[in-house]
Amino acid sequence: MEKQSIYGLTFDQLTTWLMEQGQKKFRASQVWDWLYKKRVSSFSDMKNVNSDCIELLEEHFYLHTLEEEVKQESKDGTIKFLFKLKDGNLIETVLMRFNYGLSVCVTTQVGCNIGCTFCASGLLRKNRDLTAGEIVEQIMNVQHHLDEIGKEERVSHIVVMGIGEPFDNYDNLMDFLRVVNDQKGLSIGARHITVSTSGLAQKIYEFADENIQVNLAVSLHAPNNDLRTRIMKINKAFPLEKLMPAIDYYLEKTNRRITFEYILLKDVNDHKEEAYQLVNLLRNKRYLSYVNLIPYNPVEEHNQYDRSTKDAIVSFYKILLENGINCGVRVEHGTDIDAACGQLRSKQIKKDKEKVR
Repeated sequence: MEKQSIYGLTFDQLTTWLMEQGQKKFRASQVWDWLYKKRVSSFSDMKNVNSDCIELLEEHFYLHTLEEEVKQESKDGTIKFLFKLKDGNLIETVLMRFNYGLSVCVTTQVGCNIGCTFCASGLLRKNRDLTAGEIVEQIMNVQHHLDEIGKEERVSHIVVMGIGEPFDNYDNLMDFLRVVNDQKGLSIGARHITVSTSGLAQKIYEFADENIQVNLAVSLHAPNNDLRTRIMKINKAFPLEKLMPAIDYYLEKTNRRITFEYILLKDVNDHKEEAYQLVNLLRNKRYLSYVNLIPYNPVEEHNQYDRSTKDAIVSFYKILLENGINCGVRVEHGTDIDAACGQLRSKQIKKDKEKVR
């Protein structure tokens, strides 16, 4: 077996692997406890695990595959981490502070192929999927940071909204969710986890059938096909005629509220006309829907877009609310530290290329 991150194994996978290596079944519980409760920094720190098992773990697994390259802290307490992977690729992870707890936004891919025209994440094309271990390790590194500063705080919420399309890395995403949700380990409640997709309809059906309580968010950003295709290339493959039936299936199967993300772009999708179109699009599912209106973070490379005016945002919000659509305007975090997802990574890569020259 090629050496991999141990954080990529679910508890059942770890148990099976250890038993296949001739270890007793209870070793899995011991190792799991050291990884997620005591959060050791090396396998040799697992004091009640026998030396044979320690040697096996060291031979087949990494405990660290992410190296911190940059850490930026905002005035509001938001911290953005730039991590380097074993192969030299860079990813971003963000810690945000809310009144209900600490939330971490994780990345699932190196780059992104979805190609939304307003997004910094897609400036660099997808290089590869992250393994489940690399996704889990983002949470672990943030938790280690919290442990080191001695505030006795813990990561309580997760949003899978970083670089990449989570449903394009589906199997690794699901293993990640099983690991962080496991009550014997980090025990982050499923209802405290949200996965965001740009609208891969076939995966929405699959996710609905998983029978888990993890929240789903869909990046909508436009209420009609012409506009959505113009700003989101994914709409060519999954237009609203395919996306909305998948969402209906999800709502019927899970009876869970779904969040629609809507970035407001000045004079593009923020008119009263689009607001009323959105009302009509969501009318039959308004009791299980929530629209998250998002002020746009300008990206240097996407200078065709500007942030909607305050008046336009308020007008859009009022139209939705007055027509029975639950909605809110997202509170911004980290606006002073390259707030746009993928921005820190693209700037660092640009800086590295300039050094080579």
